[in-house]
Amino acid sequence: MSALNILSGGAAQGLVGSLADKFKELTGLSIAGDFGAVGAMASKLREGAPADILVLTATLIADLVREGRVDGASVADVGRVEMAVAVRAGDAAISVHDAASLRQALLNADAIFVPDIKASTAGIHIAKVLQQLGIAEEVADRLRIYPNGATAMRHLAESDARRPIGATQATEILATNGVKLSGALPKGCDLATTYTAAVTTRATHAREAKVLIDLLTRADQRNSRERAGFLDTRK
Repeated sequence: MSALNILSGGAAQGLVGSLADKFKELTGLSIAGDFGAVGAMASKLREGAPADILVLTATLIADLVREGRVDGASVADVGRVEMAVAVRAGDAAISVHDAASLRQALLNADAIFVPDIKASTAGIHIAKVLQQLGIAEEVADRLRIYPNGATAMRHLAESDARRPIGATQATEILATNGVKLSGALPKGCDLATTYTAAVTTRATHAREAKVLIDLLTRADQRNSRERAGFLDTRK
């Protein structure tokens, strides 16, 4: 069976998955491809990986438009995604209402589950926050680093550590069974990233890619986006 090929940040995996049945009903295509660190997904496209549609950060999509790899007329914002803290579903929520409480929560943890600190939007930001809080060296041996936030959250859910904590984008937390969102990163440590969808210039299924973009962005899907962790870009 033919499939729409997607390269996407892990932040959008849950939302795309929730729309897969509706997309197949409209187009007859399933959705296949990769979800992971946005930098790695952009590299895959540049290296020639087949892709009809991208869902990456707005900054990366703009770069790919300039490179001629993306149809600029197809670009549409999906929403803003906040960075957040996660705990296992059965653990007590952790207060991270300010920088001091976030610092203490990280110091109290005996395992900190995070995405790639060099290639993923979330991981790069977490590394900066640890430096900002002055605890990067102190917690370095507690970091549990995975290729993307979704994988990090799955491992958090399965962790047998006494006091594990996770940090990644809210969408990846909400889409993972066995973990729960404990709070967005506080002001001064926060990050909200706009994710954007676009059709590639080499798309085999350009028309169908535009159907998926419509599903991801149209007004009557706003509640679905918010449940998945995507906030309105106008806020």
